[in-house]
Amino acid sequence: MQRNKDSQRIWLSTPTMHGDEMKYIEEAFERNWVAPLGFNVDAFEKETADYLAQDVHTLALNAGTAALHLAVKLAGVKAGDRVFCTDMTFAATVNPVTYEGATPVFIDAERDTWNMDPAALEKAFQKYPDTKVVMLAHLYGTPAKMDEIIAVCEKRNAILIEDAAEAFSAEYKGRKMGTFGKYAILSFNGNKIITTSGGGMLITDTEEAKKKAFFWATQARDAAPWYQHSEIGYNYRMSNIVAGIGRGQLPHLDGHRDLKEKIYRRYEEAFKGLPVKMNPYLECSKPNFWLSCLTINEDAMDKCDPNKLREILDSLNIESRPIWKPMHMQPVYADCDMITAGDNVGEDIFARGICLPSDIKMTEEEQQIVIDVVKSCF
Repeated sequence: MQRNKDSQRIWLSTPTMHGDEMKYIEEAFERNWVAPLGFNVDAFEKETADYLAQDVHTLALNAGTAALHLAVKLAGVKAGDRVFCTDMTFAATVNPVTYEGATPVFIDAERDTWNMDPAALEKAFQKYPDTKVVMLAHLYGTPAKMDEIIAVCEKRNAILIEDAAEAFSAEYKGRKMGTFGKYAILSFNGNKIITTSGGGMLITDTEEAKKKAFFWATQARDAAPWYQHSEIGYNYRMSNIVAGIGRGQLPHLDGHRDLKEKIYRRYEEAFKGLPVKMNPYLECSKPNFWLSCLTINEDAMDKCDPNKLREILDSLNIESRPIWKPMHMQPVYADCDMITAGDNVGEDIFARGICLPSDIKMTEEEQQIVIDVVKSCF
């Protein structure tokens, strides 16, 4: 199949609507309830909690970042504190730490899942023993080594915040991601496995924590007959219309996950014998395969590196993306410490990795084009 820059674009990951969303949106219009709060918000929170199948409390917010910020506040992070953070992730995982005036300390990745290395986390606690909060992200929908991470946190009496923005529906030993941390978050951004166009969900372990987060998220208005505020608040609540989209998407979540896995498996099978490796995961886990990624073997980098592959794909109107650039390499965090247990795994994965088109509306023929491009490079 001939392709060029004018061919129909093959996307990395885009929203997939099913039509069910409209009945909830239309009901919001019919009942004239289009502002934040409302019946869709309440139902979306309950339906998400039911899906997670654990004793958790959920709060729908206007962004995953807002949820992370409130999680950081609930964890008691204050100015001058240190927080141990996943190094290879999107900046949104880390930025809320700085909102509260704290300093992130970055924890290197490990090669089995590309997530936070428990050995590096233990090493970080040896260097900074007073740290009380760990911010863990599950990269590309792949669960981290939760048993080891939790063991280190419990040993140090540290609070675990779980950034499951990319990992909704993924499981570790049969338990959904977002239910391991004292606080956790989900994201419904446009490119996630399900979307509300924008939005997020805070997950807490108690109703009391949810109520406190709700208070902050609604401008921290005191219980008084006039507008009175004793704390700084935020305008973080999810709109009733946006929540309606989420309600229509949620029943399709497992179907989306299954389609994502089929994309991963086709890549995995097609690349056998090539000097590349797919993003790995633990056998005891069930990723949601949000993005299918690969790393190029070091001895094949002279034939084709990730940037060259990305440029070739782009020339054919195929979207791909670099692996997350580690936070300690970002100019804004250049002065922050990074702890590794060995050989700067995150830097290596970033240098040799690329995210491939993983859109569930991509046809097998379109995916074959991507596969053929990768093969042609080697």
